[in-house]
Amino acid sequence: MKIAVTGKGGVGKTTLSSTLSCIFAKHYKVFAIDADPDMNLASSLGIHDKITPISKMNDLIRDRTGAEPGSSFGEVFKINPKISDLPEALSIDYGPNGNLKLLVMGTVDKGGDGCICPASVLLKAILRHMILKKDELIILDMEAGIEHLGRKTAESVNMMIVVVEPGLKSLETAQRIKKLAGDIGVLNIKAVINKVSSSYEEEFVQEKLEEIGIETLGSIPRDESVIKSDMEGKSLNHYKESVALKSVQKIAKKILESDID
Repeated sequence: MKIAVTGKGGVGKTTLSSTLSCIFAKHYKVFAIDADPDMNLASSLGIHDKITPISKMNDLIRDRTGAEPGSSFGEVFKINPKISDLPEALSIDYGPNGNLKLLVMGTVDKGGDGCICPASVLLKAILRHMILKKDELIILDMEAGIEHLGRKTAESVNMMIVVVEPGLKSLETAQRIKKLAGDIGVLNIKAVINKVSSSYEEEFVQEKLEEIGIETLGSIPRDESVIKSDMEGKSLNHYKESVALKSVQKIAKKILESDID
């Protein structure tokens, strides 16, 4: 199963991604991929070692693409670099049973680097390989857009989860993501409602999502444990009595029971 998690900035998609990764890793081999420019997935898992994202590994980029990082138009480089060995070599093992691996992609700076450059080519090749070739369960923590996904890669994502909080801005982002995802072949789009304080908020968001045409997997209540986990630098899974954690556990079960291709 390949799952992409996205949504407006600040809605809690990284917390959901990390928590789902830990839950699934109890029974499956999981790759958690940080493809968000903010790169907070490691800290959300409780990993605080300094991590160099793949986008900043200049020697690796040069070796695999044959071009200097930062070069773009007019420069010759491999558009299909060898990357099959990289997910295992560059990932960080997490958890007591070794079932969870973290891969931090990083991002290519806008402007001078351009959108077609050795670094971006390598990142997209790794992501394509992870989704198309790897057998592990993949959790992809994305930015609000879906620029990381090419058409063929996107078609192989089993589920895209849009995290939504009570508020029109978050719902507008969800609607935009649904349209963009549909344009490149991602048809199984679900929503998770986060930071719910009342039944009124949940019903409001649920109704709006139905109008947009997005099915809801579940909702996560506001919970002091989420704030505490961030302050203490620990995974939410560390707080066994967390109501938010228990809600995500129900969502994880529903995901596994989903009828997907």
